[in-house]
Amino acid sequence: MPFKPPDDAPRCAVVDLGSNSVRLVVYEGRRRNPVAIFNEKAVLRLGRGLQATGRLNEEGMGQAFTVLHRYHAVARAMGAAPFEILATAAVRDARNGAEFVARLQARMPGVPIRVLSGLQEAEFSAMGVLCGIPTADGILADIGGGSLELVRLDRGARGVSHTLGLGAIRLAERAGGDPVRARAIAEADLALVPWLVEGTNRDLYLVGGAWRALARIHTAQTGYPLQMVHHYTIGREEARDLTGVIAGAGRRALERLPGLSRRRIDDLPYAAVVLRRVLRATGVRRVVFSASGLREGWFMQRMPEAIRGEDPLLAAGMELAARLGRDPHLPPALLAWTDPLFPAEVGEARRLREAACWMSDIGSHDHPEFRAEQAFLRVLRQPGIGLDHHARAFLAMAIAMRYEVDDDAPFLRPARLLLDVSSTHRAEVLGVALRLAYTLSAGTPDLLAGTGLRLSGSRLILHLEEDSGVFAGESVMRRLDRLAQAVGLESATEAARERAA
Repeated sequence: MPFKPPDDAPRCAVVDLGSNSVRLVVYEGRRRNPVAIFNEKAVLRLGRGLQATGRLNEEGMGQAFTVLHRYHAVARAMGAAPFEILATAAVRDARNGAEFVARLQARMPGVPIRVLSGLQEAEFSAMGVLCGIPTADGILADIGGGSLELVRLDRGARGVSHTLGLGAIRLAERAGGDPVRARAIAEADLALVPWLVEGTNRDLYLVGGAWRALARIHTAQTGYPLQMVHHYTIGREEARDLTGVIAGAGRRALERLPGLSRRRIDDLPYAAVVLRRVLRATGVRRVVFSASGLREGWFMQRMPEAIRGEDPLLAAGMELAARLGRDPHLPPALLAWTDPLFPAEVGEARRLREAACWMSDIGSHDHPEFRAEQAFLRVLRQPGIGLDHHARAFLAMAIAMRYEVDDDAPFLRPARLLLDVSSTHRAEVLGVALRLAYTLSAGTPDLLAGTGLRLSGSRLILHLEEDSGVFAGESVMRRLDRLAQAVGLESATEAARERAA
């Protein structure tokens, strides 16, 4: 009997049927940050030979029937509904694309199979990128095996889009396997999109497996401390140098590169050619790699407007608190309690502090000996797609400090490498403050309400209400002293009789 998910954690499944590969993703829940609980990919190369024959690859179609039958069975067994297949460039462009869909539909009656237009594909990709980077501003480029989707993004708003036949497989076939000719083709096609120049001094957001492979190569070569492609950001010249190396490398050289799947070797030089030409056409200042795209866009389209409008960073914190915390009313109280320590704070800094307050109790059910490390890694590597690498490092450091980690603990190294001195200090102050708050309150807002912090001249004063269940014991004073030292002040306490109800 198929699994029936609980009403508060429904499941849905989408298949991305592309020119090179097909992937099934099963999502769980209705939330701002999509949570994939199953992800499987098969390389079919449906689009191989399409440029010459105008038809889908026969071997790829045969494999597709088998793989998609399995994907349908997986979705049913996991209780995922709806289950939908999205076909992209190869199927929409092939002369036998409609015939293939009809044969597939006959084998899977009742399963929605949508052949996306280039515009629809671009819209889904843009929605997926904005799911994780809601204020994205610049140009989105989504490369597949058959096509390249380009979308203008204006501070989180989706603008005009364009589709070009510059997918890695199609470009290789159009160029007859000649990288030099591929450069000329890519340059000529991109010249047909005049608004690309509006990317000057803005960001380029990259979606697609071939470009994620470039990011993995770069992180491996540079020893980057966080092996995570999503939100990985490099400067224009770094990206240009990387594409130059990849586009000009022979097969043997590519095989020796760290972080590269052998299945990508044939396509990667052409993906690098396209990226290099996009960099030239747009004049962007930075490249931001995104692991969210078409599939996440499909998921977000299904979400209510209220969920789509949430802040993904704060939503990630609230989701962790709901699953792992002890009292959902405490985080807002912690935010107000720590306000006096950050008087000049605005914007992004406050968002990070609020998110840290939501995440601050996620180790409550872990083994005491490993709470700091477990909480640190859980935050640093969490699936929330709205966290860039700086945010991950800051929040992980703050939460580790909340659990009184040793300053020289080896597992803190990735965060220390990703943060500057000022951000590290701020994370440490916040973490130490949260530690004091939990010591006073036992993780409850009622007890925290009997305490407060204030700054007076050179002193940091802890206010304690009498008969409220809190007092200045040894552990409280030790943690107060540490907090005062962190902010460069002297510690002091004051007591007051609890106000009458």
